[in-house]
Amino acid sequence: MEKLKQRILQAGKSLPGGILKVDSFLNHQLDPNLMMDIARAFATKLDGKPINKIVTIEASGIAPAVMLGYVMQLPVVFVKKKVPKTLDNFYIRDVHSFTKDRTYTVSISADYLTPEDHIVFIDDFLAYGNAARGIIDLCAQSGSTIEAMGFVIEKAFQGGGDELRKEGYDVISLATVERLEEGKIYLK
Repeated sequence: MEKLKQRILQAGKSLPGGILKVDSFLNHQLDPNLMMDIARAFATKLDGKPINKIVTIEASGIAPAVMLGYVMQLPVVFVKKKVPKTLDNFYIRDVHSFTKDRTYTVSISADYLTPEDHIVFIDDFLAYGNAARGIIDLCAQSGSTIEAMGFVIEKAFQGGGDELRKEGYDVISLATVERLEEGKIYLK
């Protein structure tokens, strides 16, 4: 997606430790027009798949997932990074965040992830694949089917996408970062 790539190169910042900062348009301040373009790009790539639900994880995946839900006219459910006191029938899994370097116990209600669901998982970044692994486990617990996984930005040098593809998952990335160096971003 050329518009996204240009925005990454213009506004993104390469930080030490393999971190790409794109908070001016994706995961802090949002550009709604770019989010809609991202949603349309995902919808085109997902056309023909038997998806009936979009799943994301708090918090940065919510914006692209909701926009995709609007475009595809599908419900969106987000996995919570805490187990709410109000949930009584839910699936849980520990997930380590690369960016924040901490582990969360994530949860999703069994009411919103069922064996009848054919899902696409949408997230802002794919690095090592930790969030994706959490979703894979939650879907296994629920009996739901993963039809595809969509990521706005994949950091290919961290290997998560390659591993998921080797395991047979349909991984869709709208922009792929080959490497980050001091102050420089190299896109595929």
